Amino acid sequence: MTSALAAVAGVAVVFGLLLVVLGARRTTTVTGPSLPAELADRLLAVVRSENSRSGWAVWRWPTALVAGLAAWLLTGWPIAAAITGVTVVGLPILLSTGRDAARAINRIEAVEEWTRRLADVLVVGVGLEQAISTTARTCPEPIRGQVIRLAARLDAHWPLESALRAFADDLDDATADLIAATLILGARRRGPGLPRVLQAVADSIADEVASRRRVEAERAKPRTTARAVTLITIAVVAVGALNGTYLSPYGTPLGQLVLAVIAGGFVLALVWMRALTLSPPAPRILRRDRSLHARLVEEAIQ
Repeated sequence: MTSALAAVAGVAVVFGLLLVVLGARRTTTVTGPSLPAELADRLLAVVRSENSRSGWAVWRWPTALVAGLAAWLLTGWPIAAAITGVTVVGLPILLSTGRDAARAINRIEAVEEWTRRLADVLVVGVGLEQAISTTARTCPEPIRGQVIRLAARLDAHWPLESALRAFADDLDDATADLIAATLILGARRRGPGLPRVLQAVADSIADEVASRRRVEAERAKPRTTARAVTLITIAVVAVGALNGTYLSPYGTPLGQLVLAVIAGGFVLALVWMRALTLSPPAPRILRRDRSLHARLVEEAIQ
């Protein structure tokens, strides 16, 4: 009992010192978003990217529930159920860190390639609508679905600007907004300089892709460290679970509380480390128009 109280006191002291450090760092001249808000935005982006996937995103919560109940039945510890469920849900996300960033970079690179193809087709002298339909057949794979939908909307006689705004919403990326805005201005002016402008925009996107790849290469190092620490910790816990004498102090209510505090601190540290290695999405320049499709449908009915 004395050792357990000492452990709780030690954890309380550590959290108290952490709060003191965070409080001392606060200033009144900060104009940007606060650290919790920035971390929340990054974690929200992770959750959205994970939920947008099919397959494991559908089965992870039922699997976590079943695994947690099994751990509870085997050990008789409610905290074991929580730790098991969090591990089942969070471990694949942690191990897949970096894939979402690579996927986003590949999408931007595909936008750059499609922009160059569009500029090459426009040089021939065809219209913008026809050029989009032509390039949809040879569009790079990461954005092929979005470009095909854009061409389909044009074939369905959508207004060009509305179709381009819907295309930007489909991609939901600041770089895609830049291309869509360029095409919208080109559709309004219908001047001969659009291919040249698109080539210049593609060059700037290529520079952005190269910069992002360098940044992600540096961020891969702490991500690898976090994965290694997590796997080693899980292995140590799994081996320690075979030793009943080692785990017996955690079987008491106070031991369960101590175990919950330790596990929670470890999970929060991993979440914080992962959030710090994620890039917050750049703000879009084209505001999402949620009533666009409703207005188009109403116009079509009338």
